[in-house]
Amino acid sequence: MDYQLLVAVVIGVSALLFMILQLRMQAFIALLIVCILVGVLVGLSPDIIFNSIKKGMGNTLGFVATVIGLGALFGGILENSGGAHGLATYLLKLFGEKNASWALMATGFIVAIPVFFDVAFIILIPLVYAIARRTGKSLLLYAIPLLAGLAITHSFIPPTPGPIAVADILGANLGWVIIFGFIVGIPSAIIGGPLFAKYIANKIEVSIPEIVEEGREVSQPPNPITILAIIALPIFLIVVKTVLFGKWFSDLTLPKGLVYTISLLGHPFTALIIANLIAWYVLGIQRGVSRDDLLKLSTKSFKPAGAIILLTGAGGAFKQILVDTKVGELLASTLQDAAIHPLLFAFIIAALIRVLQGSATTAMIASAGIMSPVILSGNFGAPQIALMVIAIASGSTILSHVNDSGFWLVGQYLGLTEKQTFRSWTVMTTLIALIGIITSLVLWYVF
Repeated sequence: MDYQLLVAVVIGVSALLFMILQLRMQAFIALLIVCILVGVLVGLSPDIIFNSIKKGMGNTLGFVATVIGLGALFGGILENSGGAHGLATYLLKLFGEKNASWALMATGFIVAIPVFFDVAFIILIPLVYAIARRTGKSLLLYAIPLLAGLAITHSFIPPTPGPIAVADILGANLGWVIIFGFIVGIPSAIIGGPLFAKYIANKIEVSIPEIVEEGREVSQPPNPITILAIIALPIFLIVVKTVLFGKWFSDLTLPKGLVYTISLLGHPFTALIIANLIAWYVLGIQRGVSRDDLLKLSTKSFKPAGAIILLTGAGGAFKQILVDTKVGELLASTLQDAAIHPLLFAFIIAALIRVLQGSATTAMIASAGIMSPVILSGNFGAPQIALMVIAIASGSTILSHVNDSGFWLVGQYLGLTEKQTFRSWTVMTTLIALIGIITSLVLWYVF
């Protein structure tokens, strides 16, 4: 039976990659087909197969769809208000022109929390052009730090969709994921951002291309401190709940009313609803945006979230099929026999899928589906499961190349040749991935 399970998983993953890579099939339907294929290969009845798919989709989307939807609403309002552009301008003034690389890294790190990677990049790239034009230095000196900040938050820190989806599929505590996301993300951003940018800018001189699309800039953007506060609020509420109810404060006795309040406000649903209501009023109503326009903006902001939600649901179905076939026990025993560290195993799986099919989000979700039964079969604590999320995120970031839309987006907006994009963007994503897994391994033995 073990041999049959192993063959089914190998065939299933191979079929998934074949459909996505060769047939150019949408990952959502490819994942569903693989769910059925694996179920048939291990001998599950049709009723069990389709009940597993329904259960996996339902359990995953009950949380993920809500959080991604709330995050998309928040990001849409922030983008429309010009807050992201205003925040970047403020940080540049605060850091000074000499430290513009660090300011852009910080901007990317913060803005990508509520705003999708590609949207945030398009909004902020005109600032990179402006600074490079003023200083006369290579465009990469400023673009790489911005991209590093955006890429790290996109993969490591909730409430961005990737880590939210992986955390839910693995059953990870979101607060721990946020904490480790910041701990791992900061050194990754520094090394993959300003430090690498200083090196590569001396190797590749890039002139400023024609601006393909102007980022949104309003005449009077909102106060940057207000933007920072609104972005930080949901993260603060979630982390407070995690820390107070964690092992460090396990002996602390709190009044029942306070426990209830913290539990309510620290849940991602409540935290993001509060942030949305504040953003709705402060960045919308208070700035003269009509309720009708806000409604249209909200509806528009859901569009990019839809594909991610469906893909995440299919990933949850894939996870459930693997759980119901008892493949987790097989993978867990294989890990023990091979003496592979679970973080490295998660990293390698995510890295292989990422390199083969390109999409970081697809790599994260497929890897989470494979790792979930391993976690269910093991004895891992909340911090360790959260580090699994970071390991998968690291692996899914590595070696962005020609099958990744981000590779072409960056090359187009920076006016790079394919070779230059490999030497800059691809190397940067690999640095982030390697630093991420190394830092995660260190944290594994600390926590």
